[in-house]
Amino acid sequence: MIRILIADDHAILRRGLIEILTRELSDASCGEAENAQQALAHVEAHDWDLVILDVTMPGRSGIDVLADLKRTRPRLPVLVLSMHPEDQYGKRVLKAGAAGYMNKDSAPEELIKAVRKVLAGGRYVSPALAEVLALDLGREADKPLYESLSIRELEVLRMMGSGKTITQIAELLHLSVTTVSTYRARILEKMNMKTNAELMNYALRNQLVP
Repeated sequence: MIRILIADDHAILRRGLIEILTRELSDASCGEAENAQQALAHVEAHDWDLVILDVTMPGRSGIDVLADLKRTRPRLPVLVLSMHPEDQYGKRVLKAGAAGYMNKDSAPEELIKAVRKVLAGGRYVSPALAEVLALDLGREADKPLYESLSIRELEVLRMMGSGKTITQIAELLHLSVTTVSTYRARILEKMNMKTNAELMNYALRNQLVP
């Protein structure tokens, strides 16, 4: 029996993943978690062969959950499934210890391919992400400024780029206004910028807006 935990805050997506996994993997058994707390509780209480984890969840981000999972169960493989572009998030996730990164737009067959590879002890990198990683080898000195940001900081920057206010971002991410303001201050410092307008223009120029 292959035990797979799916951690995502969207019930429809969880059910869709369960249907795909149980149809294609006859011995698969799936559990569900809709937030970080549930995911960590399930991992501590049960043995799993794989965790499929969303990057963006209410409250604590998936990258925070990933760090906790690797401390709690260092050998437990985690496949990150996200709506965010691979070139912006994939490298960060792999560096944080994930066994693979997939975009939610990927075909079901690609998901099964990734799951099988990770369960076999390998690491899954999509062709698109592999190309990004290869290109990075030759341009280490020319990395864009946004690569200095954490995943949560990048998420806030993308939302600011789309014109959302601090209050709106706080509501969407289920965080306090103070916490989002702190992220904003860190982003400004790391990007060497002074105003929201500068951040918005940068996000638009670099195609970071969702």
